[in-house]
Amino acid sequence: MSGSLFPTWQLKREGIVAPDERLPWPQTVALGLQHVVAMFGATVLAPLLMGFDPNVAILMSGIGTLLFFFVVGGRVPSYLGSSFAFIGVVIAATGYAGSGPNAGIGVALGGIIACGALYTLIGAIVMSAGTGWIERFMPPVVTGAVVAVIGLNLAPIAVKGASATPFDAWMAVVTVLCVGGVAVFTRGLLQKLLILAGLVLAYLIYAVLTNGMGLGKPVDFSGVAAAAWFGLPRFAAPVFEAKAMLLIAPVAIVLVAENLGHVKAVSAMTGRNLDPYMGRAFVGDGLATMLSGGVGGTGVTTYAENIGVMAVTRVYSTLIFVVAAAVAIVLGFSPKFGALIATIPGPVLGGVSIVVFGLIAVAGAKIWVDNKVDFTDNRNLIVAAVTLVLGAGDFTLKIGGFALGGIGTATFGAILLYALLGGKGR
Repeated sequence: MSGSLFPTWQLKREGIVAPDERLPWPQTVALGLQHVVAMFGATVLAPLLMGFDPNVAILMSGIGTLLFFFVVGGRVPSYLGSSFAFIGVVIAATGYAGSGPNAGIGVALGGIIACGALYTLIGAIVMSAGTGWIERFMPPVVTGAVVAVIGLNLAPIAVKGASATPFDAWMAVVTVLCVGGVAVFTRGLLQKLLILAGLVLAYLIYAVLTNGMGLGKPVDFSGVAAAAWFGLPRFAAPVFEAKAMLLIAPVAIVLVAENLGHVKAVSAMTGRNLDPYMGRAFVGDGLATMLSGGVGGTGVTTYAENIGVMAVTRVYSTLIFVVAAAVAIVLGFSPKFGALIATIPGPVLGGVSIVVFGLIAVAGAKIWVDNKVDFTDNRNLIVAAVTLVLGAGDFTLKIGGFALGGIGTATFGAILLYALLGGKGR
């Protein structure tokens, strides 16, 4: 790659397309739209689960992706979407009940900004010192346990949201089967979009059973009809409270692990050494998270769904993410789009949540498997065991007037335990 601010993006019409190459513009635009679809389901689902405005979230995902693109000089292909790592701590910090707008969104936004600031600081250190210190403090046994805890901590919320009535509970089961069916019985891009495709299928079944057969609460489309095609989303201002900031900021550790894995995965797929851009990738993601939190959006992270699309298409051109970001920005300014998202039934959302939170927990275990974590080493065994129970049981530590909830105690506990139990266990 050149020493200029951005690559020159040489035209390539077939085969593997590297980050500093591009397809003809019609194909570039088409692939950009495909990446929008890939990130769509998760980026919209995360704000709904936290009571945030999905229009703001998708708008800031587009703006954040462009910011990331400029910080890394257009050399790391990535889309930044709403991070599920924030869901548990945001709900804990705001006391969100699980439906409708989050009345405590300002407090959550202050914490998201604090997380982005810590993330940016870590990126600045990595730019000067490399990533070795991260891998020493947060080896796979720690990062795997922390990721798994996020899913386990959210399990009660998912189950509660999916079982308000007997009909809702059965509809949640149908939703789980829809997502599972797409995951197992489809192939190609549709399989990569299992959350979105499963949600749409379950939504249609719900509409038939309620609006068509009168079995439950029908879907109300009046808000969609009344909403304007274009308009400003509902922005919100942050409120900085120490308790929420200390609770949410440690999510930066998870974002570091996600982004580290993303850059290394893309390096392996492209055959390009992207390690020199690791620190800049952290800084870009951190700044995007701060910017998003400053106006009412969720924290953002690099998206595995988009890595999957790159793996399928073998097109890694960073220009396609500029197109995807532009489309997301347009969608963010459409109240009709937001009104349509708001019609998603609660039990369908609850069923999808069961799958998503479960996948987060399994993703933590996958980190252990992929990195061959040795559980015959008592240190690894104790770190993983204690971390999982602290998080799943929502173990809370009170320090003066401050209460550190389950995800926080699990995160700090994993790091401290691994450091303190430095000797090899027998």
